Amino acid sequence: MTTTTSDNTRSTTAERYTIDSVTSKDGTIIGYRQLGHGPGIVALHGAMESAKSHMQLAEALAGSFTVYVVDRRGRGLSGPYGAGYSMQREVEDLDALLTKTGSQRVFGVSSGGLIALQAALTLPAIQKIAVYEPALIVNGSISTAFLPRYDREIAEGNTAAALVSGMLGAQMGPPFLQKMPRWLLEAFTRQGMKQEDKTAKPGDVTMRSLAPTLHYDFQLVSEMAEQAERFRALHVDTLLLGGSKSPAYLKQALDALEQVIPQARRVEFPGLDHGGSGDLGPTNRSGDPRRVAQELLRFFA
Repeated sequence: MTTTTSDNTRSTTAERYTIDSVTSKDGTIIGYRQLGHGPGIVALHGAMESAKSHMQLAEALAGSFTVYVVDRRGRGLSGPYGAGYSMQREVEDLDALLTKTGSQRVFGVSSGGLIALQAALTLPAIQKIAVYEPALIVNGSISTAFLPRYDREIAEGNTAAALVSGMLGAQMGPPFLQKMPRWLLEAFTRQGMKQEDKTAKPGDVTMRSLAPTLHYDFQLVSEMAEQAERFRALHVDTLLLGGSKSPAYLKQALDALEQVIPQARRVEFPGLDHGGSGDLGPTNRSGDPRRVAQELLRFFA
């Protein structure tokens, strides 16, 4: 069933969108928001995000393209991860959406960028991809050794501690956070979750609900680690995007991909970080989605 609604974002107008879904190969329902007019672009969010994280970007693209903003498995409008979750499941989800919509362009962020890259190797429907800082480990550039601690904290119901473990492990946030005592970071995180829970509207995907999904995003990161060389076989136009303030390992990933992808072009946004493409708001004060959208419009045109 398709419904029509709108989000209250910080954009000047709330773009109307429809909600729809597609059934993936294993029977999982994959929900998405659709807005705009023109050729299709499928947008895949990253870790600790949902479709709602990129609605401002979608609005900026909607004058020229039909944008399908996906809730990836395990959150929002979509079904659970299911048994045997892997990169292949994510590629199958994207394949189902491309088939239904006839889209040939894909934009992916972080772990969503990894999905876009892998899918472009195997899905002939894809003609162009743009990726914002795909979380590709290159030459041991980052460790996933924090994951057992994160999993234990999730299992114990200590969500704030788990989120801090994930943030520190992924080197997210301003550098000063890496030097703060854990107890203080956990206290700030706990307070932030409580405040978000109080103000959340029906359908909002909160930090608390997203916390368990980190396990699966890092499962993809681990599965794709040290696989840069495989993308030498990628022969579609590729736009590599990143921010000047992002962690070094994400820049190393872009360096490696720029060297191996034959039809790659790279753009770095001065002053932006890993959240550069996401909606500007209380949980992402450094986003500049309209700036990112300008590059996407030029590339996908």
